[in-house]
Amino acid sequence: MADAVKTPASKGHYYYALGRRKSATARVRLMTGKGSIVINDKPAAEYFADSKQLLSELQKPFAVLELPAAGFDVTVVVSGGGHAGQVDAIRLGIAKALVEKDENYKATLRRAELLGRDSRERERKKFGLKGARKQRQFTKR
Repeated sequence: MADAVKTPASKGHYYYALGRRKSATARVRLMTGKGSIVINDKPAAEYFADSKQLLSELQKPFAVLELPAAGFDVTVVVSGGGHAGQVDAIRLGIAKALVEKDENYKATLRRAELLGRDSRERERKKFGLKGARKQRQFTKR
């Protein structure tokens, strides 16, 4: 990816990254700011209102690097998947955007296992079976 992209909407530089997990895709923009995280035009606390644990997952890349999360504004457009998959996609996007900002963060984030894409996908249902692998009970007689 290229250096920071200048946009008239944010009136400054931002760092872009794409994060994916299961069927969720998160497009993340990271810029210096006051520490707000906006997901699909809603504050993160409102978007993930049902779980505080999911909200804490979003702060992991900042915590590992010992950076103040209040120093960055994050805007995310996420689609597909459920909340857990979306959070993992956003977390990967934030980590990749931080590496885009400063290449020295890469080793630390890699050791914390925040830069790897979890490629496990849902297996499709097969014809003649009840699910991806479940079969009917075998009867001998």
